[in-house]
Amino acid sequence: MAKIVQVPARAVVAYGVRPAARFLLRLGVSPNAVTVAGTVGVLVGSYFGALGHLFWGTVIVTACALTDALDGTMARMRGGTSKFGALLDSSMDRIADGAVFGAVVFYMANQGNPYGGTVAALISLVAGQVVSYVKARAQSLGMDADVGIAERLERLLIIGAGGLLGSAGLQWGLPAALWVLVVLSVVTVFQRLVHAARSEPTPLPGPAGAPPAGLAEPKEPSG
Repeated sequence: MAKIVQVPARAVVAYGVRPAARFLLRLGVSPNAVTVAGTVGVLVGSYFGALGHLFWGTVIVTACALTDALDGTMARMRGGTSKFGALLDSSMDRIADGAVFGAVVFYMANQGNPYGGTVAALISLVAGQVVSYVKARAQSLGMDADVGIAERLERLLIIGAGGLLGSAGLQWGLPAALWVLVVLSVVTVFQRLVHAARSEPTPLPGPAGAPPAGLAEPKEPSG
């Protein structure tokens, strides 16, 4: 039986944005500038969505969310991502995710919470943050958690599909997408935890009475 290989949406999009990445680099545009511009665009799209303009909000957010693959592709073409670039990208992602789901919560609440959409949006917001945190924390501890059925781009595409259904007059469309997102986000959290546990290196024995090397509880960074 042939093995089914999961191809993340990010990889597909990154392949498609290579011409745009080359063009921007020729113009002297930096990956960091694209990261910030994409986040500003998501904020604008989220504002439209919160006011009930689901179609334009979805189009703007989805288009700007693609910069998450564009800036990474540009950085790789320039020879690699800098530490500050990685930090900036992660920080802007958290701001953008908060804006998108905050706008959805606001819109769903104003619509009277149809099909429990407000609750689903809140759960999706929290679960999405946990998905990202598990990966970042695992990497900081020397483990691998770079897996998952619903990474950030997939989550945004799912909520975008729901926004388009809602803009077409289907009241159930956005809440349905949100509940699907809840399930996939929770599954992704467990996928990453399991993968990280399996990737943990075997600790080396330390002196008698001391904890094994690498297992001392790390201090949580502030913020």
